[in-house]
Amino acid sequence: MDRQDIFRNAYDRMEQWLAQPEMFPKLQRELNALVKKLEKNSGDREAKEEVIDRFYKDLEFGTGGLRGIMGAGTNRMNVYTVRRVTQGLANYILNKYKELETTPAVAIAYDSRLYSDRFALEAGSVLAANGIKAYLYPELMPTPALSFAVRHHACQAGIMVTASHNPSNYNGYKVYNAEGCQVNDDEAGAILEEILKVDLFKDVRVSENDIAAFAEGKTAIEDESSLLSLIPASTVDAYIEAVKATRVGVACDALEVVYTPLNGTGNKPVRRLLKEIGVAVVRVVPEQEKPDGNFPTCPYPNPEKEEALRRGLMLCNELKSPDLLLATDPDADRLGVAVKQMNRLTGEVIYHRLSGNEIGVLLLDFVCARRPLPNRPLMIKTIVSTKMTEAVAQRYDVEVIEVLTGFKYIGEQIGFLEEKGEAERFVFGFEESHGYLAGSYVRDKDAVEAAMLVCEAAAFYKKMGKTLLDRLEEINIQHGYYESRLIESAFPGSTGMEKMKRLVDRLADRPPTEIADSPVCLIADYRAKLRKLKEADGWREQPIRLPVSNMVEFETEDGIHIIVRPSGTEPKLKMYLSAHCDEKAGADERLLAAEAVVKEWVKADE
Repeated sequence: MDRQDIFRNAYDRMEQWLAQPEMFPKLQRELNALVKKLEKNSGDREAKEEVIDRFYKDLEFGTGGLRGIMGAGTNRMNVYTVRRVTQGLANYILNKYKELETTPAVAIAYDSRLYSDRFALEAGSVLAANGIKAYLYPELMPTPALSFAVRHHACQAGIMVTASHNPSNYNGYKVYNAEGCQVNDDEAGAILEEILKVDLFKDVRVSENDIAAFAEGKTAIEDESSLLSLIPASTVDAYIEAVKATRVGVACDALEVVYTPLNGTGNKPVRRLLKEIGVAVVRVVPEQEKPDGNFPTCPYPNPEKEEALRRGLMLCNELKSPDLLLATDPDADRLGVAVKQMNRLTGEVIYHRLSGNEIGVLLLDFVCARRPLPNRPLMIKTIVSTKMTEAVAQRYDVEVIEVLTGFKYIGEQIGFLEEKGEAERFVFGFEESHGYLAGSYVRDKDAVEAAMLVCEAAAFYKKMGKTLLDRLEEINIQHGYYESRLIESAFPGSTGMEKMKRLVDRLADRPPTEIADSPVCLIADYRAKLRKLKEADGWREQPIRLPVSNMVEFETEDGIHIIVRPSGTEPKLKMYLSAHCDEKAGADERLLAAEAVVKEWVKADE
């Protein structure tokens, strides 16, 4: 199909939308503006490409749920796509739990993004119209609080309306199973089958009365007989207590912290928790304190990125006294950290930003060293996270399980442990993208808990005259330096996925024999679930016992390690680089050489 045919099909779908008698005015205005552009100039390439991008496909639903740009179109986040997916989810729940003796239930939460509250309410109203109990948080709440509510209220599913750390024009919709974990591949596939049967304008049932009641002040849905009801404050209290139950128990009364919720959901729960564990001083970045889906001072509210921490770092540098800067993303499941460090020669105070891998290593080490460990302790990490984990875990006799990228796979493993009555074995889980969990009370990463543990660790080392950076250096000296870096390359538009797939296919089918002048000794093709290891007498093959994934991995004889995979939530190719060496300078040099190589890989496919 050529580009003109793709445009014609997309334009036909747009006309179907415009023919709807009660189209939401904002969405209708967007589409009418496109029509006028094309009436004025039928060859307007920019307008035609926008029509294609909005309508060439349905917004994809997978294990990460939905995530996309907000606006009118089948490939956009809007009321209609939310209703359609929720109707599909409702059909799935009613079919799966048809033998359930009680009314099936779903917990719903939302973050500070534009229209998040409306999307959450629309989801609740669709569920209620289908005879499913919907428990809705009355105000914005973090993603881990949603995972907790699913289990606390014995729900069959959960919905979190969030686009996590994406820019302000994005929103998303994540689905959780009865264990409070994001749905796995099989569950997502079954839900998608139901979604595909739903016409977003004809087949969706909506409880308009519940929407009207909510808009009028929520009083009508506080009736226990209603299928749409508010989650009580006691659930939030129970969540906070569950987080506190995982603390190590270090006094934090000498600690000073600057915190930014990045205009998201962390403001209330993180501040409450830090107060309850006794942190002496907590200062909040004022312009990033209140919920604001426009993120005016932080266009890309991702605590992995330095720009997201810039305002907080400015406040720290102005005050000179805070020990830590903490930052949570809009749905408060990721944590960024910067640490005060004083130059012992000049006395100058600087704030050093920690990577996700560094935070993970520090927390793993701290939890294992300071908590009583269970029998056969176990930690879980994603495959793209630092290999220093294995060295630290081995020191404490902790078993390591590796899973695919995505915290849902960590949550799934915790569920497997719980099924065997071994949930207490789990001591820590993390992914390099700043996600951490040190308890089995939820099935997703929790920045609220991570903020608490980072404060405890910082307070513990402060009493010893050290900082987190000092402890990290001790770990490096003991195990060698594992330097890491994430390189991202954007592939936007309708052809982006195709280009990323082509690049990964090329690397898998024609893998490099050397990287930065170092022979490759490991090749792993996660599409084919096959790993090859170079030995003295040739290559040995072994199966990869993980789900199929569009990902390739290489390792060289001198410690360079590279994983390439398309993002599951953004139109980006992600390349995870790491290098190991006894000396930092050597690790840095190898990492720089690896970066040059992967950039050439991308350039060759542009």
